Amino acid sequence: MLPLPSEIDARNADGLLPLIMYQARSGSEGPARVMVLDLSATRFMDSQGIRLINDARRLLLPDTRVHVVALPESVAGRVLEVTGLRRDVPVYDNLPEAMAA
Repeated sequence: MLPLPSEIDARNADGLLPLIMYQARSGSEGPARVMVLDLSATRFMDSQGIRLINDARRLLLPDTRVHVVALPESVAGRVLEVTGLRRDVPVYDNLPEAMAA
């Protein structure tokens, strides 16, 4: 599980991808089978956030699934909905739900 910052935009998105990759590959039990990206504290996200999630999905090991936590009424939740990414990536309303899936 990786909590993402309060803003994801052109200023920081490129620096977040290596963090996601490191977290997914360096678990104590080996590479993660599910990588949970927690956007619950993210108050602003533009298309760079969508690109970041798609890049992570593309670059992670083929058997690693990406789950996203985003509050439905949040900006991140709305961006995921409007862009259609919710159809491709499981999005959960809270962290316990995402971790249990």
